[in-house]
Amino acid sequence: MEVKDIMAEPLLIDKSDTISHALDVMEKKGTRRLLVKHDNELLGVLTMRNISKELGTRKKGSKPASSLHVATAISDNFVKVLPDTKVTDTITLMIKNGGVIVVMDNDKVVGWVTPNEILKNNNFTGYAGEIMQKGPIVAGPADRVSHIRRVMLDNNIGRVPIIEGDKLVGMVTEKDIANAMRSFRDLVEGSKQEARIKNLIVEDIMKMGVKTINTNTPTSDAAKMMLEENLGGLPVLNLEGQMVGIVTRRSIIRGMGE
Repeated sequence: MEVKDIMAEPLLIDKSDTISHALDVMEKKGTRRLLVKHDNELLGVLTMRNISKELGTRKKGSKPASSLHVATAISDNFVKVLPDTKVTDTITLMIKNGGVIVVMDNDKVVGWVTPNEILKNNNFTGYAGEIMQKGPIVAGPADRVSHIRRVMLDNNIGRVPIIEGDKLVGMVTEKDIANAMRSFRDLVEGSKQEARIKNLIVEDIMKMGVKTINTNTPTSDAAKMMLEENLGGLPVLNLEGQMVGIVTRRSIIRGMGE
């Protein structure tokens, strides 16, 4: 199978568009990334993680997301391939580089491959307990959002399970962080932001009712759930109901590579 057989039409945005507009597009399309172009030239990728990083930095002062442009948050974390590249080679590149695959033909973007396309077009064997990330980083409901944002950026992770006592009570994703930073900048005056950000805690933004799987859940079922529910990760519980790991789209892809 070649990459042209599984690629999807990329979602595009111009570098001059605002970050606020980019977040609206991501929400509408149910995606965590957009390709950035200008004058038909591919410039890079805009991800939810880039946005979270940009909106949380003090260097931008008190500017709202509606006045910050996409150009300030572009990443070059993508790899160009030809349409006839083997899917197996594409998976290897995705594991190695961690970004997305952009399919080019005569210097023209004709498609892209994200973890979604890999999950949609493969049959998986094995179980969640075999591919999960063990001992994931967790946080508590009373932790500061600014701290969790820093932890996610430093560890290059897209989500943090929220634990109270021994119980999984919620999840915070990079999307939650980005949207919280956007709202915070829009609602709080610039002179008050530094003092007020300390009052924003995880409990204020976390999602409750988290979907989970078990260590003996087939990997194919986990992939299906992620696609159907548009989830980036699923906490993994043992037979006693304790969280022992997390399965993400990329951990499934890494499992394929191994």
